[in-house]
Amino acid sequence: MHLSVYLSGEIHTDWRDEIAQGAADLPVSFSSPVTDHAASDDCGVAILGAESDKFWHDRKGAGLNAIRTRKGIEEADIVVVRFGEKYKQWNAAFDAGYAAALGKSLIIMHGSDHAHALKEVDAAANAVCETPQQVVDMLRYVIAGTLPG
Repeated sequence: MHLSVYLSGEIHTDWRDEIAQGAADLPVSFSSPVTDHAASDDCGVAILGAESDKFWHDRKGAGLNAIRTRKGIEEADIVVVRFGEKYKQWNAAFDAGYAAALGKSLIIMHGSDHAHALKEVDAAANAVCETPQQVVDMLRYVIAGTLPG
């Protein structure tokens, strides 16, 4: 069994790398949004032209990023959405909702301090965890049926 996994959400830590390294021996391919924050913010104006109004600057970038995000979520077998500690990630909540609406298998990852704020998002998930290693353990279980040892 080969799985395609889309890693969405927080971009300020190396959690994606931790999952990819931990799952290196598994038949899994990973995709994600652009994680270079500046490139993600400025892609629209860099490609489509400058905007003097910040709303339209952001709108161009959001539209362009949505092409990649939608494709990644639609093609994924499993969507993992990480909510980080520091920033409000409204886009991550949107990605979780989109994945849930498409009927995707959904793993939500966040610290215990976000449990109340994300209770509705968590309720839509197949699993909720706190660490990248738990995601790796879930992938290993889904693919091979083995428990962490």
